[in-house]
Amino acid sequence: MKKLLEKIKRLSPELRKEVEDFVEFLEKKYSSKRGGSLEIIKFRGALQELGERYTSVELQHKILEFWEK
Repeated sequence: MKKLLEKIKRLSPELRKEVEDFVEFLEKKYSSKRGGSLEIIKFRGALQELGERYTSVELQHKILEFWEK
């Protein structure tokens, strides 16, 4: 854990924000009562073309918005 924190501290503020967003995404993903991780596997690759239009952080925010509904 200490190594991870040291690496995060060396990142730029923008990258630290991406790490924070990703951690929040993982927390939501694994604490969700809407099907859990197996539900996500069924759709793996289904929206791959969105990766060409949006950054991973933007997609994570959209997923979180969807799950909160």
